[in-house]
Amino acid sequence: MSLTEYRKKRDFKKTPEPKPVRAAAAATAPCASLIYLIQKHRASHLHWDLRLEEGGELLSWAVPKEPPAAGGVRRLAVQVENHTLDYANFEGTIPEGEYGAGTVEIWDRGTYAPVETEPGRRVVDLRGRKLKGRYALIKLKPKDEKDKNWLFFKLKDKSA
Repeated sequence: MSLTEYRKKRDFKKTPEPKPVRAAAAATAPCASLIYLIQKHRASHLHWDLRLEEGGELLSWAVPKEPPAAGGVRRLAVQVENHTLDYANFEGTIPEGEYGAGTVEIWDRGTYAPVETEPGRRVVDLRGRKLKGRYALIKLKPKDEKDKNWLFFKLKDKSA
């Protein structure tokens, strides 16, 4: 998903959300620290927005329940439109009547390192304030291109 969908869903004259001002970078340097964050979003339904930097954008998933800090807990994660990198610093209130209306606050942030990146499967090493360790995102029904549902969970620590 590109930033086109992000732009189409927002009226930047009404919302304080960051407007993409330049084209996203084609790729991220392999040695660079990649942005990871989760925003707690009090919209029509409380949820947490998981964001991972890739290719100059933030890949994004809406997680309906609090993200798991321990292994053994799986959460639904619904892939949503990519967000601009500037969204990594966004906290505020999206006005009533606008897409995603409600309060957005940063719940966790840090960096991450990709461990596995395959279509329908991502394993990342999160280095946040709250979430630390290896996490997986596994797409449900990966043969259906229109399906946006993934599972998000912490992998068991092999040293334990």
